[in-house]
Amino acid sequence: MRKLIILFFIGLAITVSSCRQDFVFEPSTGGLTFSKDTVYLDTVFNTIGSSTYTLKVYNHSDKDIKIPIIQLGKGQDSKYRMTVDGMTGDNNRIFHNVELLAKDSLFIFIEITNNVPNVNPTQFLYTDQIQFDTGANFQKVELVTLIQDAYFLYPKKFDDGTTETLPIGNEEIYGFFLDENDPINGNEYVWGNDKPYVIYGYAAVPGGKTLNVMPGARIHFHADSGLIVGNGATLKVNGDYSTTAALENEVIFEGDRLEPEYSDVPGQWGTIWLTDGSTNNEINHLTIKNATVGLLIDHNDGNYMTIKNTQIYDSSLRGIYAKTAKIKGENIVINNAGQYALSCSLGGAYEFKHCTFNNNWSSSNQLAVLIDNYYKDENNQQVAFDLEQADFYNCIIFGSNQIEMLMLKSTVNPDTNWTAPLFSRCQIKFNNSNNAYTNDPNYAFLNDTGNIIKNGKTDFQSVYKNKLMIGELSAGNGFGTNVGVPKDLINTTRVSPNIDLGAYQHITFPTN
Repeated sequence: MRKLIILFFIGLAITVSSCRQDFVFEPSTGGLTFSKDTVYLDTVFNTIGSSTYTLKVYNHSDKDIKIPIIQLGKGQDSKYRMTVDGMTGDNNRIFHNVELLAKDSLFIFIEITNNVPNVNPTQFLYTDQIQFDTGANFQKVELVTLIQDAYFLYPKKFDDGTTETLPIGNEEIYGFFLDENDPINGNEYVWGNDKPYVIYGYAAVPGGKTLNVMPGARIHFHADSGLIVGNGATLKVNGDYSTTAALENEVIFEGDRLEPEYSDVPGQWGTIWLTDGSTNNEINHLTIKNATVGLLIDHNDGNYMTIKNTQIYDSSLRGIYAKTAKIKGENIVINNAGQYALSCSLGGAYEFKHCTFNNNWSSSNQLAVLIDNYYKDENNQQVAFDLEQADFYNCIIFGSNQIEMLMLKSTVNPDTNWTAPLFSRCQIKFNNSNNAYTNDPNYAFLNDTGNIIKNGKTDFQSVYKNKLMIGELSAGNGFGTNVGVPKDLINTTRVSPNIDLGAYQHITFPTN
């Protein structure tokens, strides 16, 4: 009997030992989860040596898995280094066939070298990814490091693992409220010019608060990021005229990719959203580059907002998208948008003086200006709004299509007010082929040859380089009248009777 007992335990030990050596690891199916979706590392300038950050990777499945590859996206060229459960892999950057038991986790420790600023002195962010299984089951975690001294604003991560979000209607979006007593950035309701701002997610200004953006401020938005000005909140962009090519007083909103190849790529970030009820908004000397929608103005509180000396370039959808808004604009330039440079939609009240709205987007459907007063509901029925005013003085409305402006008036609800838009001393690209618009009263300006230049030469300096200054050969040279805007966008004085159309007085182009 004793021999049988001994044999039993020996057999059991052998069996257990054999099982321990014969785990079957199946290929990963991409169901990994992570403690963070983005790892933010310290500003390299502010850190002595390299900081170490931790990412935890979870296998919640009931199967032992083998991850074919874990690597840094930039491979051996990456300035990041990592270890995976104590393993160093291939030069701390590439790891093959990493095993992970069922219901288990592994740790990745990430560092960054302290010579990142030497990579590209024009960048203030250095980014990469930790990539898991680069085949069909690809997953990733973003890595972000500041390599210049900048204010870095992003949603907070809470102790329970959740991330700060903003309530928008019935949804939550990745974003955060600005804080006037932030322990790192100080008063986030004043954006100054001492160093740039980098925004991740949507920064929000709550009701009763004012965001003041000071002359010379540089604001950089990551992909799917932007600024929201809430009900009862205010945005004041206090830019000013600059005297040097450094644009020392201009406020610039743009993406966070500063490499030259991204300088005119549309849609790199979201929008500046002035929501329903935002109040007393004022914008002066602001340049917006490469957004999805430059300015989304959503039914401000009944008072006119002002937009002066402002440039909006290369928006993937619309430059200004105003919905039942009230705007007074002077010296505005909008160039190139996937749909409309300027969209005055769902009625509202608008007055534009000395503005240049141009759209050379490579599409047959784009427009420089759209004016409408309705939308169609889920039953395809028109829902109409009052258009109180749409006045354009000394403006250029142009582009690459035969028609660059349309007006869409609701055909239902006769009680809805539609004040016919006014075009005084304007140049408009409009080829009325087959006289399709001849009898439409909204297009009466087409016959007003003394007050309107239909088509004609614009003589822009360089549309594709966003240089919308007009030259001596422009049809708008000297065609304007005094409408109370004494200086142009670059501070040139307008003197009667030599007042030009658009945001600029004409210039003599350099010959080289």
